[in-house]
Amino acid sequence: MQPPPIALNFADLGRRAEAMLEELAAISAEPDRLMRLFLTPEHRRAADLVALWMREAGLEVFEDALGNVRGRIGEGPRLLVGSHIETVIDAGRYDGTFGVVAAILALDELRRAQALPKFGIELIAFGDEEASRFPTTLSTSAAVAGNFEEKTLALADAGGVTYAEALRAYGKDPVRIADAALKSGEASAYVELHIEQGPVLEAENQPLGIVTAMVGQTRLRIEVTGEASHAGTVPMDQRRDALAGAAEMTLLAERIGREAKGGLVATVGSIEAKPGAVNIVPGIVRFTLDLRAAEDAQRKAAIERFTREAQTIAERRRLEVAIALTHEIATTPCDQRLQDQLAAAVAAVGAKPVRLPSGAGHDGMSMVKLCPIAMLFVRCRGGVSHNPAEYASPADMGLAIAALVRFIENFRP
Repeated sequence: MQPPPIALNFADLGRRAEAMLEELAAISAEPDRLMRLFLTPEHRRAADLVALWMREAGLEVFEDALGNVRGRIGEGPRLLVGSHIETVIDAGRYDGTFGVVAAILALDELRRAQALPKFGIELIAFGDEEASRFPTTLSTSAAVAGNFEEKTLALADAGGVTYAEALRAYGKDPVRIADAALKSGEASAYVELHIEQGPVLEAENQPLGIVTAMVGQTRLRIEVTGEASHAGTVPMDQRRDALAGAAEMTLLAERIGREAKGGLVATVGSIEAKPGAVNIVPGIVRFTLDLRAAEDAQRKAAIERFTREAQTIAERRRLEVAIALTHEIATTPCDQRLQDQLAAAVAAVGAKPVRLPSGAGHDGMSMVKLCPIAMLFVRCRGGVSHNPAEYASPADMGLAIAALVRFIENFRP
């Protein structure tokens, strides 16, 4: 017979989550904005704080060769829960970290009530989800899922430090990365709580949402080469202006996104012109393009169109363009049975189980190669994320943590 659900104080859970997120947000590389990058001293401090909280919740805690903080309790195939603790630059305080804090609080509630389940549970605080330091993403969850790519170790950050060098400086041995992986059969499912990072739940006036799938993503690095020349002496019709060409390609990307049906989005998020002087026509421009769509075929068609038309722009302007793929991941569906269990847990705490896709990438996109995945979204104000204005209310967070408790109480692999 299933034991009765434990009593929960939703408001108290939300207040505790808010206080813990406030404490984590104080750990930053800069005093005036939140920036906590992978394998930095700030990451170290945040990892130590999270490890302390895990121990206080009764977990057996260790760090793997990637710096992931992991806490375990129970025996047998494990239900994995968690999220990431590194941030984007000038971040909000809820993205990623809420999922870690929520899992800690949920397990602590079950421990206090002496209601921990018979199966094993592992809480993971991943370190590299955002790609804010190195030109890669999801590398730490990929390692846990047994899919770490060796070439990642040679990637360098903006200061020229390689991934491998950063690991060693953090006290880790890159040779031991394979030890971080869970074997097939050791994990029964991966479940993550996360703020929505979009406006759907707020528009529907609902606090929680069950994620149906995470959209596919492609990231490109584009280099446009022209000729640096004097800004005052070279006539307009004789210039080979790399920045003007890159600007036209940027508008091409925007047009592809606007003309697409079905939710494809295209974003140029970073651009750099060289030599970068006010009186010199730019000779080299490098920029990034992020393309996302719920359907992989649509995303691939958009990449093909961008590549073809960017080349046409370059030829017309007497430029050269080189396009390199830096990241690609297919659309990742969430497990239907786990979705239904999450929906039952959401209903059990008095909320409506709204279902929606995720336009953002998450660690589940790596973890799906190890085990079935699911995700619960929490409403965020204005749909704002990756921004200091990011906000989820204590009431909504408390409801989400309570739903996670109910999910764990009734979890069926």
